[in-house]
Amino acid sequence: MLAAAAVCPAPPLLVPEVAAGAAPELDSLRAACSDALGALAAARPERLLVVGPADRDGRGPHPQGSAGSFRGYGVDVEVRLGAGDSAAGMPELPPSLAVAAWLLERARWDASPVEGLGIGEPLAADRCAETGRQVAAGAERVALLIMGDGSACRTLKAPGYLDERAAGFDAGAARALAEADSAALLALDEELAYEVQAAGRPAWQVLAGAGEGAGLEGRLLYDDAPYGVGYFVATWS
Repeated sequence: MLAAAAVCPAPPLLVPEVAAGAAPELDSLRAACSDALGALAAARPERLLVVGPADRDGRGPHPQGSAGSFRGYGVDVEVRLGAGDSAAGMPELPPSLAVAAWLLERARWDASPVEGLGIGEPLAADRCAETGRQVAAGAERVALLIMGDGSACRTLKAPGYLDERAAGFDAGAARALAEADSAALLALDEELAYEVQAAGRPAWQVLAGAGEGAGLEGRLLYDDAPYGVGYFVATWS
C-alpha cells in the first residue's frame, strides 16, 4: 500500500557544485525538498521507490546501491542510491535519479531501503497508472519519491522558449499535486505535456495510479518557475 509520497523536481542545478555561483538562487527549493523528504521519513515506510524520467539506457529498475554522477555537468560529484554496497555492473543512474540520490544523501535517508525506476517520456498515461497500481498493490508500506519537472516553456529564456500554454498546464499539474487528485493527474494531456516539455508527466502519472484509493492528503510546498521551468514540491501523506 502507498504510505506516502513526495514530488520533487530534478534539475541538476539542485546540486550546488553544478549550480556554482547561482547555487543560492535555489536555496528555497532545496529547503522544500528537504521538508518533503522529512514527511516521507515520518510515514515510516518499509521501502522507498524513486521514480523519474530516463532515456533508453537509464530505463528500468535500479537497485539499492546503484551509482550516478554529475561529471556530465562538469563537476566530479558521485552519488549512490541508498546505503549499502554498490550495485556492481548496473547501469549508471539517469540524471533524475542521480538528483534524487543526492537529495537522499543530503537528508541522510535511513528510514527504509531504496530502489529506483527510470521511465521513458513516451510511456502512455494508462501504462504509467498501471505501474503505480502494481507498486502500491503489495502488503508492505511503500513510499514514492517522484522526480520530474513541469513545463520548460514558461519564459522567452526558458530551455523550450515561450509557449503560452505552459503556465496553464503547470497550474493544472500543481493543483492536482496539491489536492492529491489522482484523476486530475491522469487527465493531464500527454501531447501538450510533450509540446511544453513537461518531463515530469509520466512519473506524476505513476504516482496517480499508486495513489488511487489511498486516502492521502496533498500539500504543495513549492511552486515557481526559475529559469522558465516549472518546479513543484509536494507531499501526499
